[in-house]
Amino acid sequence: MEKKFVPLTTGVRMEYVERGPADGLPVVFLHGITDSWRSFEHVLPLLPTHVRAFALSARGHGDSSRPAEGYELADMAGDVRAFLDALQVPRVVLVGHSMGSLVAQRFAVDHPDRVAALALVGAFETLFRDPGVTELVQSTILALTDPIAADFAREWQRSSLASPMDAGHLAAVVAETLKVPAHVWRQAFTALIGTPDFSAGLRRVTAPSLVVWGDQDAYAPRERQDRLMAALPSARLVVHEGVGHAPHWENPARFTADLVTLLERVPRAGADGPR
Repeated sequence: MEKKFVPLTTGVRMEYVERGPADGLPVVFLHGITDSWRSFEHVLPLLPTHVRAFALSARGHGDSSRPAEGYELADMAGDVRAFLDALQVPRVVLVGHSMGSLVAQRFAVDHPDRVAALALVGAFETLFRDPGVTELVQSTILALTDPIAADFAREWQRSSLASPMDAGHLAAVVAETLKVPAHVWRQAFTALIGTPDFSAGLRRVTAPSLVVWGDQDAYAPRERQDRLMAALPSARLVVHEGVGHAPHWENPARFTADLVTLLERVPRAGADGPR
């Protein structure tokens, strides 16, 4: 897929790929921390032909620009808004994985009129508090310096898996991880564990929603999914047994089939609410 770039009003030059017809149902994919648009590389070809898909690389990730600061969820959600404005896309289905799930939630709270549906994968509820991740940040992430070690990046991505993924895709994901400079690791993780609770705003999100979770997820346990479901009144939970933190990596076809069930609830124009 051809990589594209667009300058945003937020000052970021964003990398993205696009697939599907210009008049198709707009679906925007938001990746996890230290990933890039390539996180969804094996999902995009499986989407229905009526979908206009955009997979973005967040600020600091992939080949998007890497500002010295600005890695709060609100900053990244602001980039999504600016991206949609730049491409003149009024309303979308948002698909967010891990960190991207929080960016998608922040965007949905801030701009509910621009969300036709919401899919959250390996997701966290808005109040992100995890002793294990906090310890990882304090003991390891804050000490990172450039260049990031290849072995560290590889083990970081493998920790998302409960079963093997396509070896070529894993290599591509690791290569993208190595593009992320140490200051982005530090700031993005610090912002993640410092996320304030905005779940009250989620209760006002009425767009149809899907939560996809692997029951072997080492980062987002079931109780987080339950709290997320309680905050999203329109959400449906789909559990992938034997799968880890990245269901779309371990079984792209099954993940895409689950996503299509959500897309079927959205009009092709993506503007009039659920059918």
